[in-house]
Amino acid sequence: MLLQELSDIFAPDGPLAQAEPGYRPRRAQQELAQAIQETLQNHATLIAEAGTGTGKTWAYLVPAFLSGGKVLVSTGTRTLQDQLFRRDLPRLRKALGLPITVALLKGRGNYVCHYHLERLSADDRGLRSRAEIGQLRHIQVFAQQSSHGDKSDLAEVPEDADIWGRVTSTRENCLGQDCPHVRDCFVLKARRKAQDADLVVVNHALFMADLALREEGVTELLPTAEMVVFDEAHQLPDIATRFLGTSVSSHQLLDLARATEAAGLAHAREATNWSEAGKQIEQAARNLRLAAAAIERMPGRKATFQTIPDPEQFDAALADLLGVLDKSARLLDVVSEKHPDLAAAAKTCLDLRAKLFQWSQPDRQGRNALKPAAASADGHAALEGAAVRWVEQSQHHMRLHSAPLSVSRVFSRFRGKDQAWVLTSATLSVNGDFGHFLRQLGLWDAATMRWESPFDYAEQGLLYVPKDLPLPSDQRFNECFVDTLMPLIKASTGGVLVLCTTLRAVDRIAELFEERFEDEGVDRLLLRQGETSRRVLLERFRSKGDAVLVGSASFWEGIDVPGDALTLVAIDKLPFAPPDDPVLEARLNLCRSEGGNPFMEYQLPEAAIALKQGAGRLIRSEADWGVLMVGDRRMVEKPYGKLLWRGLAPFARTREPAPVLEFLRRKQGAGAG
Repeated sequence: MLLQELSDIFAPDGPLAQAEPGYRPRRAQQELAQAIQETLQNHATLIAEAGTGTGKTWAYLVPAFLSGGKVLVSTGTRTLQDQLFRRDLPRLRKALGLPITVALLKGRGNYVCHYHLERLSADDRGLRSRAEIGQLRHIQVFAQQSSHGDKSDLAEVPEDADIWGRVTSTRENCLGQDCPHVRDCFVLKARRKAQDADLVVVNHALFMADLALREEGVTELLPTAEMVVFDEAHQLPDIATRFLGTSVSSHQLLDLARATEAAGLAHAREATNWSEAGKQIEQAARNLRLAAAAIERMPGRKATFQTIPDPEQFDAALADLLGVLDKSARLLDVVSEKHPDLAAAAKTCLDLRAKLFQWSQPDRQGRNALKPAAASADGHAALEGAAVRWVEQSQHHMRLHSAPLSVSRVFSRFRGKDQAWVLTSATLSVNGDFGHFLRQLGLWDAATMRWESPFDYAEQGLLYVPKDLPLPSDQRFNECFVDTLMPLIKASTGGVLVLCTTLRAVDRIAELFEERFEDEGVDRLLLRQGETSRRVLLERFRSKGDAVLVGSASFWEGIDVPGDALTLVAIDKLPFAPPDDPVLEARLNLCRSEGGNPFMEYQLPEAAIALKQGAGRLIRSEADWGVLMVGDRRMVEKPYGKLLWRGLAPFARTREPAPVLEFLRRKQGAGAG
């Protein structure tokens, strides 16, 4: 495949232009496609930052189509995964006239499990509300009619509905080849299609789950590919950290208690007192939660292993739970061949016991039963082996987490020798410097390239950092932030997206808007994160055209609202990660202990990338325009602030309200004219 052929495809009279009425050749798109083509030929790694509007999706899909080899495309979200599979790939395949076979592969929790659906249908005590009775009926019909069982195709049951957890499988409770429904299994069908396809669309969570399984020596889930493309690659470090760690919740333990009792009574009643066996697991789990109760009063309701209050009591309760799980595992193992339910309970019991024991090591004296003590003089090697452990407590559950402090060694060694990797996003560098991203993933031999957005940001957008707002630490900040924003909302006829750094701020700022809208007679639909699903909120926001949506973390990225449905984005504070995050705290402490500057080396780069993501919601096309208001004056007044605003798109800038109101008036007037 010659580079000349690529330029023909992206030419003004090429197949893309002929197939797509709105297509416009973009030099950056073609250059990115050529860089990806060379990366593929050289079996190399490319980290490519491409600004909004570059057209990066087709820039990586065209070389992928022409490669003749197997390609994996991994996305940050299931939303983008579905969009690629259902919209972008069919359009490109048609435009190029190539017989490329494509497959969509998600984690097993996205597919209906015939076995678990049958179990729930036979025992309606597992249904928790009248709504779930209706949802179960929809799922039963769907499982009979669907060829692939992907829950995102069943619109009548929300993707985040609780019932899905009871009609899908996990790695622990999947019966594998012993399942009576193995021939009809939607997960196995999806994996077989993925093995046979030329191009497979997955998401980062599945890719990392596969990586974690390979680390444990388990056969991989994903097919081997000549080329892997990571879209929305800025999410990889966080997702890798999550999937290379472990997590056990009190919910899982209580579910195990119920499953043990139910399977034992139904299929091996004579073997032991199963009600007592289930009760012992449940009681041990509740005792551990009770031993951790004081954590509810700690910042973020979290405590690291070292800071757990009354550690002796907690450790004793954990040891008791491990003992009970040992006993249960032995009981279940004896009868596991009698029925698949018993085999599943035995498997789950062993898995949870192994995770809890792993979490408990090393102990408080530094002894580690899992590996011999080995001191390393190499700080980086120490970081690689280090993990942080913490307990999270809430009103209804407790969760024990562990996460590696660094994922760089595991992630970077995962690339096959003859494999090409492409990592792309609009936000990978900090003001052109890729160092932070490279360090996190250990991709030191990667080529790094940048392409600016083709948009005219100085004309299309205005950055407003009000000079009169108090600092974010001031208790009056939220009220003053809303006061400053109200005149802009009144002057703007389009939609308004308010991005907050905490859920607490979402609630407080939404309450203040409610009061002000009523007092001042503002007739605008007010939407807030948490009142319904993210998808429904976004649909209502887009369709209304002039709504005000207040959201937190999940609304900072992956939102595409072009046109006048979004003309004002307001960010309350600079998105520094909360200090009660145990992983962040441990990484900062380690950086400090090695003589580094954790703020400059870690916190600031993370905030810069997150800020760029939030700001990127505003201008999504050549015709878009709008105001970006950042309510945190530290961005302008602190020495480090320059690194933040210089990393944003080159908007026109002001600190006064008058130019903002004039900008809104002028742009809205032009639109009306």
